Amino acid sequence: MKKAIVSGVGPIEGLGAQLCIRFASKGLHVLVAGRTQKKLDSVVAVIVASGGSAEAVVADSTSESDTVSLFDRAGSDLDIAIYNTGNNTPGRIADMSAEYFENSWRVCCFGGFLFGREAINRFDGNGGTLLFTGASASLRGRANFGAFNSAKGALRNLAQAMAKEYGRDDVHVGHIVIDGPIGGEKIKKNLPEYAEKLGEQGMISIDGIVDGYDYLYSQPKRAWTFEIDVRTSVEKW
Repeated sequence: MKKAIVSGVGPIEGLGAQLCIRFASKGLHVLVAGRTQKKLDSVVAVIVASGGSAEAVVADSTSESDTVSLFDRAGSDLDIAIYNTGNNTPGRIADMSAEYFENSWRVCCFGGFLFGREAINRFDGNGGTLLFTGASASLRGRANFGAFNSAKGALRNLAQAMAKEYGRDDVHVGHIVIDGPIGGEKIKKNLPEYAEKLGEQGMISIDGIVDGYDYLYSQPKRAWTFEIDVRTSVEKW
């Protein structure tokens, strides 16, 4: 049975969880990876109840041993790996501690390196799809987001290097720029006033974002896309 790994899975109404559900519906056994066992178990339960196959794996994306162990569980049947792990680290450069800045890089970029390296090694010449979740921060610097911008920009460059390095090995590496707030549980629960101000039309549809990952996964190797960007019709860009 072909397998998928999705790293960075949180609540059911979140991008990571919905990616798991989508790829399980396509007949893959999904390794649902993240930091919180309860959230992972909830996603697995939804998949299993729908007739799919999945297992929860608690893993720290910045831990080499955790990442190696995660991919060991997938073995040589790995078909797609998605690095959806990230953080949001606002703040003025002058006020940042070195630890704060470094942690942003470790989660977004270093974790992406560990994840990407292990995925490529597990594909082992058989080909596969490796996708990274980006943001508008991947493309430009912005005041008060120096740590996040630099970390996401570094991840994008890493993904592009992997795409060029391993395309001839039939590894399709892609990067998805999510330009704007996602209409999921996090913003609605943690920033309800902001979510209400945006309205549904101002938040990106999770289903629409997942469609983008599915599109990249389904592309024939004579017509690969490295990067897509998704936003609402009202987003300024």
